[in-house]
Amino acid sequence: MKRPAHFHRLAEAEFTEAAEYFERERSGLGRAFIDAVETCVAEIVEFPEAGVVLIGGVRRRLVRRFPYGVLYAIKSDHIRLLAVMHAKRRPMYWIDRE
Repeated sequence: MKRPAHFHRLAEAEFTEAAEYFERERSGLGRAFIDAVETCVAEIVEFPEAGVVLIGGVRRRLVRRFPYGVLYAIKSDHIRLLAVMHAKRRPMYWIDRE
């Protein structure tokens, strides 16, 4: 059974901010980032157990082409997307999210 994925409100804001940043850097790069994250989320939904366990029940899957990862937790009826984080900055800032 596939579980739907739901963004934490802060993860959704991070996703939007990063896409806007990439678009400002180069036209079309923001769209490429969005596509890469959406592909990553689709892979998480398809194979939720494949992500690397970071701490507790939180897993990470890396976004192709960009230095970002999607952090998530597998719940009984959905997948909670906790963060869309830069791989080299503030590694544990998301720790209190549920």
